[in-house]
Amino acid sequence: MIFDDQILTVLRSVETYSQANDAQETDRSRRMLNLERSTAELIQILVLSSGRKRILEIGTSNGYSAIWLGATLRGIPGAQRLTTVERDGLKVQQARLNIAKAGLSNSITVHEGSATDVVTNLPGPFDCVFFDADRTSAPEQLRILLPKLERDALLLADNILSHPEEVAGYLKEFEQLPEFITTTVTVGKGLHIAYRPSQKV
Repeated sequence: MIFDDQILTVLRSVETYSQANDAQETDRSRRMLNLERSTAELIQILVLSSGRKRILEIGTSNGYSAIWLGATLRGIPGAQRLTTVERDGLKVQQARLNIAKAGLSNSITVHEGSATDVVTNLPGPFDCVFFDADRTSAPEQLRILLPKLERDALLLADNILSHPEEVAGYLKEFEQLPEFITTTVTVGKGLHIAYRPSQKV
């Protein structure tokens, strides 16, 4: 981990709040459903080691994973702002506040709205996309984003093992995309990794 004390303090605060909230909240839409720290650490390694520069996150919630990604991008020369999308207005407000507390407002852009609608209008290009929202709409978003990806592209999706029926459509998309090398890592709730190298292997 390469984060300064300000970022670490905010991450711990968000973790504590989210865990307490989700433990007592019966309405799923009001849960934060943040990324597990072990999954965030793996994503950080993947992003740093492959030098990702233009990342799109689908599913901001209250900003936990956005802080991880935005702070990681600051350590990569030439990296652009993180673009992240959240449809819940209250969570967007929480995310922007947490991002500001972490000192990352200049590194992260939060878009409010339906992910499918937002990604349709985003110009790209992106060299990394992290899917962590509505799993059933992810296949459509993937199809929209394919023309907006760099040739060298890394796609990540959480909850692969915890919600197998909901992610089945997303995984099936890769049957039509043989140029991607894919695997699922048994960390957290299951992280699907798909990588398209710049040249054929």
